[in-house]
Amino acid sequence: MVWWGGGSDLVEAVRKHGLPDGAPGRLRLAVPTQDGDGFTVDRFPVRLVPLTQAAPALAALRVDKHTSDSLRAWRAAAILALSQPDPGKLAELAEMMPAAAHALCRDEASLWPADTLVSAFAHATRATYMSEKDTARELRDAQEELAPDARVEATLRPYQRRGLAWLRAVAAHHRGALLADDMGLGKTLQTIALLAERTSNRPHLVVCPTSVVGNWTREIARFAPDLPVVLHHGPSRREVARFPDGAVVVTSYNLLLRDIDLLSILDWDVVVLDEAQQIKNQASQTAKAARILPAQARVALTGTPVENRLGELWSIMDFVNPGILGSYSRFQKRFASPIESRADARVTERLRGIVQPFLLRRLKSEVAADLPAKQESTVACTLTSEQAKLYSAAVERAMNDGLGSGFERHGRVLKLLTELKQICNHPAQFLRQEHPLTGRSGKLARATEMLAEAVAEGAQSLVFTQYRVMGELLATHLAAELGLEKVPFLHGGVSQPGRDAMVAEFQSGDDPPPILIVSLKAGGTGLNLTAATHVLHYDRWWNPAVEDQATDRAHRIGQTKPVTVYKLVTGGTLEERISDLLERKRSLAESIVGTGEDWITNMDDKQLRQLIELSDVAVTE
Repeated sequence: MVWWGGGSDLVEAVRKHGLPDGAPGRLRLAVPTQDGDGFTVDRFPVRLVPLTQAAPALAALRVDKHTSDSLRAWRAAAILALSQPDPGKLAELAEMMPAAAHALCRDEASLWPADTLVSAFAHATRATYMSEKDTARELRDAQEELAPDARVEATLRPYQRRGLAWLRAVAAHHRGALLADDMGLGKTLQTIALLAERTSNRPHLVVCPTSVVGNWTREIARFAPDLPVVLHHGPSRREVARFPDGAVVVTSYNLLLRDIDLLSILDWDVVVLDEAQQIKNQASQTAKAARILPAQARVALTGTPVENRLGELWSIMDFVNPGILGSYSRFQKRFASPIESRADARVTERLRGIVQPFLLRRLKSEVAADLPAKQESTVACTLTSEQAKLYSAAVERAMNDGLGSGFERHGRVLKLLTELKQICNHPAQFLRQEHPLTGRSGKLARATEMLAEAVAEGAQSLVFTQYRVMGELLATHLAAELGLEKVPFLHGGVSQPGRDAMVAEFQSGDDPPPILIVSLKAGGTGLNLTAATHVLHYDRWWNPAVEDQATDRAHRIGQTKPVTVYKLVTGGTLEERISDLLERKRSLAESIVGTGEDWITNMDDKQLRQLIELSDVAVTE
C-alpha cells in the first residue's frame, strides 16, 4: 500500500514508493477538493492494472454523465477503471477525458504503466479543478447581475432578477443551485421564470410536498400560462413515457419514492426540489431517490437549508451538486465536527467558499428596499382523500335532500357552506374530534410547513381563523409539531386583562412566542401586533374588507418591516372558486359579497352546484 500526496513530479512520486511500471497494486490518490487550498488529501482506494483492461471501464462514467466534469465523477471513474473492466469502449473514454489526459490513452493496444495512469488521472483532476474554479467565479459574479428580461407574466423585483440571472448561469453550466431566500421572497416565481425560458427536448420535474402540489400548478398557470404542466399525482397519474418535451411535471415526495423506478429512467432537463428540507436526512430513502434523478441542472428551494445540523446542508448540497462536499463521513470530520463543536472560523470560511457559488440566500432585511410594505399571495392547498370523501358526501347529501326556498333555503345553504369550509380546514373540526390531526388535512400540512419556516428564520407570525374550534386545534398541533412550549390563542373567550397580557408578550416580551393565533372576530380590529412580519389567513371570511382589517393588525403605523400575507385556499373546492372571483373583481368585492356569505344563498341550484362541487383534480393522492 502506498500513498500519493500530490507531489510536483507525479511519475517520480510513484516510482519513489517502489511501484514498478505496469505492476498491479493498490494506491490511494489525493485530489483537489475545490476549497481554494489547492490539492488536499482526500483518499480512496484504486487498483492499478494495464491500460487495455483498465481504461475502457471509464465508459461506466455514463451513469453519471451530467456530472462527468466534477471531482466525484473522476473519483468514480478511477475506481471503476481499475476495478471493473469493461472492454470495447475506449472511444467513449476518449470523449470524456480532458485533453491533458486524452493523448495518453489513444493506443488501445499498448499497456498503460501504473505511473502513467496515475499521472493521467492527476492531470484530469487538476484540469477539472481549474475548470471548476472558473465556473465558481462565474456563478459568484452572476449573483450580482440583473437578468435583462423574464418570460413570465409578472414584473420581477431587482433581487428576483438577480436570482434569475444566477439560476440561468448555474443551469447553463449544467450544475445545481440551492435557492434559500427567506420565506415570501418568491423562490417559486424565480424558478418558474427559469423553466419558462428553457428550450429543451426534455421535460422538467418539480418535486414538492403533497400540500404544495396544487400551488405549483396554480402558480405556473398564473405566471407562465404557455408552459405545459403535467400533474403526476393521484391514482390516475399518466405513464412516464407520455410526458411531453418542455413540460413541467409536478409530483410529490411520496410519489417520487413510490415511482422512482419510472422517474429515474427519464433524462430531465431541470429537476426542482421544493421545500428541500424534506431530504435533510441524507440516509432517508427520499434523499437517496432524489440523488439518482438524472438532470441537466438541479435546483433545491428551501428557506431553511440548515435547521439543526450541518449534515442537513450536506444532504441538500449533495443532491444539488453530487460530491461537492465529499463523502458524508468526510464532511462530518472535515467540516461539521470542527464547526459545531468549537465554532472554528477558518473551517467555516472554507465551507462557505465551497458552497457560496451554488447557494443564494437573501433575507427580507437585505432586500427591504425592493419590497412593498405589504405583499399578498394566495396559497393553494390540496385535499386528503378523507377530506375529499367528506366534501363530496356533504354536497350530494344537501343537494339530494333539497335546499327548499325562502328563509329555509337561506339557512340550509349557510349550513352547507359552513360544513364545506370546516372540511377544507380539517376533518377533525367538522367531525368534532380532538385527534388525530396529522396527515388528515392538506391545509393544515401546508400551514405547518410555512410556519415552521417562519419560526426557523426567527420571524413572528399571526394566524387568523374565524372558528374557535379550529384555533384550538391549531394551537395544539403547532406547539407539538414545531416544538414550542405553547402557541397562544386570542379569541372572544379571553378576558380583557388576558388579551392585554397576550399582546404585550407577543409585542415585547423577553421571549415572545413566534406564533399568535387570533380569532378573526376577536382580533380583527383594535389590536397592535406589529411584531409580526407574516400574516396567515387559515380560512377565508370572503369579505376583503374584513380580511384587510385583520391584516392591518400587523401592517400599520409602527411597523418597520415588510409584511407578507398568505391566504390559504383549498384547490378544486368552493374556496378556490370564490377566491378567484374576489381576485378578479377586487374593486367590486365588497359590493358583491356584502358583509358575509348571503350573496351565495341567492344562487339557484345549478349555480350553487357549479360553485361548490368538487373538481376531479382536487385530490392528488
